[in-house]
Amino acid sequence: MPQERTGPPGGGTPPAAGAGPVPPARSPAPAPPGPSPEADPFDWIGERLEQRRRAGLLRSLRPRPADSRLLDLAGNDYLGLTRHPEVVAAARHAAHRWGAGATGSRLVTGTTELHAELEAELAGFCGFEAALVFSSGYAANLAAVTALTDRGTLVVSDAANHASLIDGCRLSRAATAVVPHADPGAVAGALDGFDGRAVAVTDAVFSVDGDAAPLAELAAVCRDRGAALVVDEAHSLGVLGDGGRGALHAAGLAGAPGVVATATLSKALGSQGGVVLGPARVIDHLVNTARTFVFDTGLAPAATGAALAALRLVRAEPARAARVRAAARKLHAGLTAAGLDATRPDAAVVSVRAPAPEAAVRWAADCRAAGVAVGCFRPPSVPDGVSRLRLTARADLTDADVAAAVAAVAGTAPPAP
Repeated sequence: MPQERTGPPGGGTPPAAGAGPVPPARSPAPAPPGPSPEADPFDWIGERLEQRRRAGLLRSLRPRPADSRLLDLAGNDYLGLTRHPEVVAAARHAAHRWGAGATGSRLVTGTTELHAELEAELAGFCGFEAALVFSSGYAANLAAVTALTDRGTLVVSDAANHASLIDGCRLSRAATAVVPHADPGAVAGALDGFDGRAVAVTDAVFSVDGDAAPLAELAAVCRDRGAALVVDEAHSLGVLGDGGRGALHAAGLAGAPGVVATATLSKALGSQGGVVLGPARVIDHLVNTARTFVFDTGLAPAATGAALAALRLVRAEPARAARVRAAARKLHAGLTAAGLDATRPDAAVVSVRAPAPEAAVRWAADCRAAGVAVGCFRPPSVPDGVSRLRLTARADLTDADVAAAVAAVAGTAPPAP
């Protein structure tokens, strides 16, 4: 039976005996002048979209068919494993055994034995003490940066870092110093004189131009000043290092004190998800404090099983990493021979500069018409404001594929300004 209400309407403490009459409730203050109630609160979006359209920066979705005949140099399937029979079979088996979803956050029901197996094998392959799998590489980067910093921390961030690292810096509420690209001296200058906790964050391979960070020099700067180093291996796992073990492994820094790595499982491993690798106490700390781990649903079993199968293929076939790097070098050689301004690849990414955003969009569309899918990068996705086509090499590209890609890009290039 519901309890009888004895207080005044709306709750609160009833007036004491003899306290006199209860004053009437005051009416709410009138709303300040503003838009009429009939106004659409999203009217401003149309204006913003029109501004983007005029600037050549409007984006739209283009669903791809399962059986596209385009030569794909736009995606990030670096090792050609997304459709590998063993990877697909592992995804199917995991979904059949564990279900379509993880059913909850990792701390509740979202950690399966498969997740633990993947984490142990990722840590062993990359040379770290422990690993923690997330639902995406973006979530992994947010976790690493925000959980290892606070208001009293200094974060030193490369100007060309990926948006996920930038957002991690913003969400961390730490003081952030953005330093010139790939400049260990600038990192040292930012750290000098700061006597609190400090973290330097960088991509291992930068996503726009495909150049590698000077990790050995950055690690020395951090080590000498007591700072931690967080490195995003999204574009280097499976591509750089011994058999694809990553850029930190290649630099002799895997498992080093004060070094944490992040990576995605959606590029070289052809699946989905992300991972943070580092000392066991760092991983324990993330389990307890990283919001994108604690409050997010665990990675789906199919993606977990696919990533594990892909990792085992990378370990069993170490030549895949060398093949993707060779394909990138061939793309670069062909594009530069054709007179295009192409970046020299340190991993699998080759970028070609375009004269303007609109020209980049038309160029990418012309490449599609010629049978080749390429990435089109425009502001704000490019740190220097210069639009580009981005080509991503794959380990399964043939010489004929490379020649066709070069012919399509060079044959549709816009005239130089």
